[in-house]
Amino acid sequence: QVQLVESGGGLVQAGGSLRLSCAVSGRTFSNYAMGWFRQAPGKEREFVAAISGSGNDRYYADSVKGRFTISRDNAKTTVYLQMNSLNSEDTANYYCTARGGPAIYLRKDAYDYWGQGTQVTVSS
Repeated sequence: QVQLVESGGGLVQAGGSLRLSCAVSGRTFSNYAMGWFRQAPGKEREFVAAISGSGNDRYYADSVKGRFTISRDNAKTTVYLQMNSLNSEDTANYYCTARGGPAIYLRKDAYDYWGQGTQVTVSS
């Protein structure tokens, strides 16, 4: 079993930055690809970013490319999402997720484990 605990969400003004963290426990962290998804009220949960087990491969949704950066520290078993130039459309609950194996997936149904989410609210 893998446990994921997100932190770092909050209220930020448009144009500001936040860094989300996801602490992972339970299995060999480097064996898992990690992802971030988000869900706004009344909308489907959508892909944001993903990173391979080694950290060498990363993929971003077009809506966040150039503004968000996903990274991982395998020694600390933690994955991060640095979010810059935030705008109101980034307001959502952000979820950390894990999938066994090295490859990146964009579909939410490909992931095995999910955190409880952390709320990000961007005020304009």
